[in-house]
Amino acid sequence: MDSHIAELLSEFPVIFSIPVQWGDQDAFGHVNNVVYFRWFESARVAYADRVGLTALLDQQRIGPILAAVACNYRRQIKFPDTVHVGARITRLGRSSMTMEHRVVSDVQQAITGEGDSTIVTFDYAEQRVVPIPEALRTSIEQLEGRALSP
Repeated sequence: MDSHIAELLSEFPVIFSIPVQWGDQDAFGHVNNVVYFRWFESARVAYADRVGLTALLDQQRIGPILAAVACNYRRQIKFPDTVHVGARITRLGRSSMTMEHRVVSDVQQAITGEGDSTIVTFDYAEQRVVPIPEALRTSIEQLEGRALSP
């Protein structure tokens, strides 16, 4: 990743890079809108791994469940290219958090999409929403380098 792309993603502690696949394109010759949501998902999973959320799911059956997701498309992406997807938490609530995503194209050296996800901590054994565990909250704030709790 070159310095300009690194600068565009400098506020994102987790960056997931992936080559654009030929099959990501639609009949209009650009990456289909749905693909951005898969990229967001991959970045969310990478973030969850970094803060221990995946381990929490394995150990206590408490993990993330997606409540909402949105995307603002800035530019078209075409094959071949590589995109870098940044992920960061911008808000921690009692049982939910907001994650911001940014997609940057290698070829265009520009932001091609931005969005956010609302993620809820969910007890999969009990099938109910639970408060964000304190250890997870601390891990997220350490990764982000700032306090996010209300």
